Amino acid sequence: MCEEVNLTTAQACFLFVAAVLGGTLTSVASGGGFLLFPALIFIGLPSINANATSMTAGWLGCAVSVAAYRHELSGQQRISLVLGSISLVGGMIGALLLLYTPTDIFDRLIPYLLLLSTLLFTFGGKITTWLHSDLEDSRRSLLTASVIQFFLAIYGGFYGAGVAMLMLATMEMLGMKNIHKMNALKMLLMSCTSGFAVVTYVIAGVVAWQPAVFMMLGTVVGGYGGAYYARKLQPDLVKRFIIIVSFAMTYYFFIRAYYTH
Repeated sequence: MCEEVNLTTAQACFLFVAAVLGGTLTSVASGGGFLLFPALIFIGLPSINANATSMTAGWLGCAVSVAAYRHELSGQQRISLVLGSISLVGGMIGALLLLYTPTDIFDRLIPYLLLLSTLLFTFGGKITTWLHSDLEDSRRSLLTASVIQFFLAIYGGFYGAGVAMLMLATMEMLGMKNIHKMNALKMLLMSCTSGFAVVTYVIAGVVAWQPAVFMMLGTVVGGYGGAYYARKLQPDLVKRFIIIVSFAMTYYFFIRAYYTH
């Protein structure tokens, strides 16, 4: 269970700004999790509660981004239904794994999870190329992508930062080339992955609602605005910024873990 959190005005503003930036980054190039989760840790929230709260806040931003991308999603009903359904199940499994993970173990995992997600984000393009295959059989291609998406959704429900880059890889396996349609489907799959995970966290009572509300407002602003301006921003510049931030966060949490333990 999560104890009640009483935020100061400064903390509430800090979370809102972090959520706006996180929602924007997620909709444009992914990487919002590198800001939401650490921000909650910085205000003193326990790690598992911070992870559940950041995912709850981020889900609403993803859902709003999907609405902004509705035009790009038209004509992708079959893929959306198959991969979206798989993402719902995988996200719930990942959430249950987190709930059964002792807090002290998860605390030790945080720096390594950040490092993993940072590397996934940084080298996602090369991983995408490695996974990509021009399969002639569309059914086989969809089956392969579905299996991969299932495991990605489990990781997404458990922690999730950096997973969006590998989701893009599954889309390339299906022969998708249009980056805006890929971004649209990515946001839909992230919404589905987080959807059942968030329901699981809410039922378990591990979400800190006061911080979640401020971050939800921020991710809605950033998520919709980011999706709207995604066509005008340079994704490469945004990605470089996220990489710098994510490596800095990873370094900080390794140092924090070293001096704490």
